[in-house]
Amino acid sequence: MRARSYTSQGIVLVRKSYSEADRIVVIFTKKYGKVSFIAKGVRRLNSKKRGSLEVFSHLKFSAARGKSLDILTEVEIINSFSEIRKDLKKVAIAYFIVEVLGRLTREDEKNERLFKLLLNYLKGLKKETNLKRYRKKYIFEVLTLLGFWPKAKPMPTPDATLREVVERELSSARVGKKILS
Repeated sequence: MRARSYTSQGIVLVRKSYSEADRIVVIFTKKYGKVSFIAKGVRRLNSKKRGSLEVFSHLKFSAARGKSLDILTEVEIINSFSEIRKDLKKVAIAYFIVEVLGRLTREDEKNERLFKLLLNYLKGLKKETNLKRYRKKYIFEVLTLLGFWPKAKPMPTPDATLREVVERELSSARVGKKILS
């Protein structure tokens, strides 16, 4: 249970426009797991939070409990992963990484190990050169950590296994495969 107002670190998984000036943002937090927020007025040109809420940005935030969604009150970027954003192939992998985590987790399920795994994979992506292998390794590690695959058993077809667990094709997976081929 979260207090009336709280602070944590998180990584932005999804952002969606909502009403004229607001945005709904899904953040995988270190302390609370996946949480949906509303960022009031963030789509206005003079909003200070506007550039902070980009997908796969690592940030520190403050929020207040709302009636349906919690409200983001302050946002500070820890790492925007600007090096990744300059490389289209790495951007595709980063989107894949956050989409997989978003599909495999539910709201308010705390998992600090999963947060650390996500952060380490985004940080490691800066220097990674073999992106296909990196992507498959991530699938194996996330499915193992969440208990969908035994640790000792090799995973011959990570994409097929992921598709089976999620029960659908991920949109970023299709894009990533085309870019990496």
